[in-house]
Amino acid sequence: MNTVPQAPLILVTGGARGVGAATARLAAAQGYDVALSFVSSESAALAVAADVEALGRRALPVRADSADPEQVRQLFAAIDRTFGRIDVLVNNAAIIAQQSRLEDLGFERMQRIFAVNAIGPMLCAQQAAKRMSYRHNGRGGVVINISSASARLGSPNEYVDYAASKGAVETFTTGFAKEVARDGIRVNCVRPGHIYTEMHASGGEPGRVDRVKDSIPMGRGGQPEEVARAILWLASAEASFITGTFLDVTGGK
Repeated sequence: MNTVPQAPLILVTGGARGVGAATARLAAAQGYDVALSFVSSESAALAVAADVEALGRRALPVRADSADPEQVRQLFAAIDRTFGRIDVLVNNAAIIAQQSRLEDLGFERMQRIFAVNAIGPMLCAQQAAKRMSYRHNGRGGVVINISSASARLGSPNEYVDYAASKGAVETFTTGFAKEVARDGIRVNCVRPGHIYTEMHASGGEPGRVDRVKDSIPMGRGGQPEEVARAILWLASAEASFITGTFLDVTGGK
């Protein structure tokens, strides 16, 4: 009996909007089945799932807050039940808050931003490693963390807490990549610059990219699909000897 080979499975956290949604759609076009997590935007997540299925691939949207270890466990349990495998994890889920100087930031805001943006990727990577790692009888896999150019630039007067949380993601990328390199897991990081997504509205300035685009050497903001292409290249066999590295998708900034 001929069996059809199972498609690889990619999990995109925060996959309902922006870079996450673009990554989910492009992954499906490249032959991946797609799991995506979301917190509040269920209708958007279902729309992305429908697009994945329209491309002939399977989709699994799951409501899960990546800062909550129990919800992360349940997310991976749902993937186990539905697909029985995970090949690529894209740690994309992140939040931002109103632009502010550090002296005006509330403690609860700082805690929440670090919980989602820094601890969340670690919790998801922990679960992925238990399934991918050779030491756990896995087939290997890829983890791609999404940072931000703000980790290099610091985002003064706007989002120093967000920038600091992304700096933590970058240090985590370096350490985790070395830790699991011989377990068959590659770990890399993509640093988007100013990208046209809805995230800027939650920072209080929907038109932020247009305001700053003249400071970008290429003179324009980026599109989510341009970041998605970088993510999926790092996930592919074309990047087979690349781990612990950082890929800027910033238009030169």
